[in-house]
Amino acid sequence: MNSRLLSLLGIARRAGRLSLGFDAAAEAMHGGRSRLLLLANDLSERTMRNIQAVSDETGTKTIVLDISMEILGHSVGKKSGILSVNDDGFANKLITLCTE
Repeated sequence: MNSRLLSLLGIARRAGRLSLGFDAAAEAMHGGRSRLLLLANDLSERTMRNIQAVSDETGTKTIVLDISMEILGHSVGKKSGILSVNDDGFANKLITLCTE
């Protein structure tokens, strides 16, 4: 599951369908572009709480992955523990992969 998920995240990044980091993800959620929020399992408690507040406010579906920031960053080419998926197709496929 993890390798397929990471590969799909890399493709989404190259397609320009991801917003990486707290500020970019929050902007995508407030702008109505975000379809899914993916979080690394090793985010700090404060960061997790703050991004969850934005997610709850905007109604964006959130999944905490069983993947570290280092591995996520390696798959998308930039170290980041917060990824906003800004495409319905990618979001639906990632949700499916996360629930397998």
